[in-house]
Amino acid sequence: MSDAGEPEPTLKKESGLRQAVDFGGLLAFGLAFLVMRLRGMSGEEALVQATWFLVAGSAVGVAVGLIVEKRLALMPLLVGGFALVFGLLTVLTGDGLWVKVKVTALNLSLAVALIGGALLNKQPLKALLGTVIPINDRAWRTLTLRYGVYFFAVAIVNELVRSEALVGWAAAQLGRGDVDPADVWVSFRGVLWIASSAFGLSQIPLIMRNLTSTDAPVDPMAPAGPDTAP
Repeated sequence: MSDAGEPEPTLKKESGLRQAVDFGGLLAFGLAFLVMRLRGMSGEEALVQATWFLVAGSAVGVAVGLIVEKRLALMPLLVGGFALVFGLLTVLTGDGLWVKVKVTALNLSLAVALIGGALLNKQPLKALLGTVIPINDRAWRTLTLRYGVYFFAVAIVNELVRSEALVGWAAAQLGRGDVDPADVWVSFRGVLWIASSAFGLSQIPLIMRNLTSTDAPVDPMAPAGPDTAP
């Protein structure tokens, strides 16, 4: 039993469940999109219809936080909230732009909050994670700035990838005028999940070097990218 009164296996189980839910929703979205495209549906229409799976995955993610983890950390709430709002806008308007813009809006909001908080000598990442990571204040500041820059970079890259004009131009330069922008963006979402997970893992050395207690529960996967969820 840890000093916080919570067994480490429980933390690991909850973290694993959260990762499974996040990945499951995104995987369902990608598979639904692929099946619809193989059936001859246009990229835009398939994107809109597959977004129902993102909405469902977001709802399940929020439910997991409330029922299984018996809490609702701020990060899952933000991720789920953005996905639900922009996902519903997508399916109700029939416009795939909304689900694409969601990635930019979420990551840019997080970047501003983290970088702004760090400049004000605050530790907003602590509040976002809602998970015990016993590291010193200097490490928290470094981690906060790193994630702030990462989120900002994701927002910029997403804006580039979601631009149909830019994708069309790049495809033409490669002699692939038949490329559908929706296919490119959905593929990017899969790459983004991998990149977010890899970035989270790359922060483990910083966390391990700056532990303030070896008895408190540590969840090195806690600071995962915000958009690993639907």
